[in-house]
Amino acid sequence: MRAVHRDQEAGMAEEAGSQGQARVRAPQSLDHVGELFEEFLSAVARTSRDEQEDGRNLSTRLMAHLGSAPADRPVVKAAYPPYELPNVHLALERWFDAGTDRSFELIGLRGGRHRGDLTLGDILDASDRFDRFVIGAVDYAHLPVAPDTELACVSCGFYLGREGDERFAVLLRGPQDEYGRSKVEVEVLARDKEFADRLLAEFDTLVREENVFRGQVLSFEGSEFGHGLGPFRFHRRPGLTRTDIVLPTGLLERLERQVMGVARRREQLRAAGQHLRRGLLLYGPPGTGKTHTIRYLLSHLPQFTVVILAGTSISAIGPACALARMLQPALVVLEDCDLIAEARDYGGGDQPLLFQVLNEMDGLGDDADVAFLLTTNRADLLEPALAQRPGRIDLAVEIPLPDGEGRARLLGLYGAGLGLGKHVLDEVVARTEGTTASFAKELVRRSVLIAAERESPRTEPDDVRAALDELLSDQDHLTRRLLGVRGEDEGEPVPVPQD
Repeated sequence: MRAVHRDQEAGMAEEAGSQGQARVRAPQSLDHVGELFEEFLSAVARTSRDEQEDGRNLSTRLMAHLGSAPADRPVVKAAYPPYELPNVHLALERWFDAGTDRSFELIGLRGGRHRGDLTLGDILDASDRFDRFVIGAVDYAHLPVAPDTELACVSCGFYLGREGDERFAVLLRGPQDEYGRSKVEVEVLARDKEFADRLLAEFDTLVREENVFRGQVLSFEGSEFGHGLGPFRFHRRPGLTRTDIVLPTGLLERLERQVMGVARRREQLRAAGQHLRRGLLLYGPPGTGKTHTIRYLLSHLPQFTVVILAGTSISAIGPACALARMLQPALVVLEDCDLIAEARDYGGGDQPLLFQVLNEMDGLGDDADVAFLLTTNRADLLEPALAQRPGRIDLAVEIPLPDGEGRARLLGLYGAGLGLGKHVLDEVVARTEGTTASFAKELVRRSVLIAAERESPRTEPDDVRAALDELLSDQDHLTRRLLGVRGEDEGEPVPVPQD
């Protein structure tokens, strides 16, 4: 650092002797001036080398661990998407736990900048020349890894590792927007490149094999990668049974064979040379139970990783398919696909976003144990795209409005505690022709609310009639539309309340 001082003193003397002639020099950029000024301040404020020998100097600590100067060793780097931080953190921990001759000491990094454009080599150079980095506390990020579970993950830390006689260091850094780093980075400082390559390959295998997303139900929220796991939200797996599903006779069995049957018979199908990738489209009016049916299928595939996309978040179909491919067997749920049937790709292409979805489905390959479950309220918008991209959807099933028997079963399902007699049940079924499953559920809820408002512990038939009158009233036209009740403009009259 004495050379730094001499250069600075000589520069100031030259500038003073030039009596203003320095103005003709080429201008420096503001960034470069800032870098020089920071180095100047670091040099002026720097303590003596003796004072740095207190164990906090990063270069000194690494040299003591490695047995040679850090700059003399190669650095090998790997990068992962920002949401993979829990998996990379766990992979490092499990790698060290897997060998009896492996151990590590974890130290933190403090001072200077953690900017994303600084590599491990930059950090070592800055630490050695300018004492810009010193040993400090390890940075942690508390991230969700299940619906009710968080994991403290190292977001910036050095693993000073040992494997037998081998000494090495691993720098793990997670995404930090304030420093311009949008990915997880792992850098290995080792005696030779072959060792570092082998280390990173084994880490990568653990990231895939022991992935925290495996077997989870995840949804893409459509947000930028940032706080927590960015676009991911964890959900509890539904626990629906066949008694919770009201569909026309034989329809549920077809869906089970297409989705669950293939999962149960995957080995026989593979042995016969048949593909496992499959696509199922559920279509029909809003409120008929398409999403509810999907939830039933998820309930009976507990080993499957589920990735849910809805609306505009379907634009994340690429990452979703990559995740499904890595964590198969998997289900990719695409809800309300009609919302993107005419949308253009965010990249500015001429193809609808739906074509991108279909191309991603086809790109997985026949051997992928991945099922695509699509729902739509507007099959007429999807049909042209599906016709131009055949083979992605193996089965398209209409979830219709419930018939009289179906409406009776729905009232029995949602209103089991109301004790409705057959006379009242028949009356309600007759008046609710053309309504949806959502309508039946709301009718029961509103009946209970009306009874509660009159301080009654029991819901009476008149409460049900009053609720039905409200829901079928002309004043609740929008409510009826939201619950899927067809009006005259859809070609079917709305039932009129009877006197």
